[in-house]
Amino acid sequence: MTTQQETSTATRTSLLRILLLDDDPFMLSLLEDMLEDLGQFDVVSATSAKIALSLLHDAPPDLLVCDLSMPDMDGIEFLRLLAESDYAGTVVLLSGMDAGVLKAAERLAMAQGLTILGACKKPVATAELGDLVNLAAMYRR
Repeated sequence: MTTQQETSTATRTSLLRILLLDDDPFMLSLLEDMLEDLGQFDVVSATSAKIALSLLHDAPPDLLVCDLSMPDMDGIEFLRLLAESDYAGTVVLLSGMDAGVLKAAERLAMAQGLTILGACKKPVATAELGDLVNLAAMYRR
């Protein structure tokens, strides 16, 4: 017989764990709302790269959704540190920058051994985010 607490724990551990990294609280809220509309996930948000790195160390996510423009550390530096930490999950890049910058960041991150699922221009559409989350679930370790 399974208790309610055991069921709750099993449900939590089976949820796709997603870390959102963006210095803009409005964008984080928007992404959280989109994910809530898409299903049940274990979502954690960080407003700085330093916070995200500590969260990655404590409980690595299955999917990291990462803005490239942040004041404390640019996205390229963050991706380098992420690769050095042997992060085994997947990554989606977000940016308001032009498509060329996004593509270059994507290639650089892949060259460092990261699994990049996509690079999206802000604001990302809910359907596009949903497709990437579904793809992350297939890569889940």
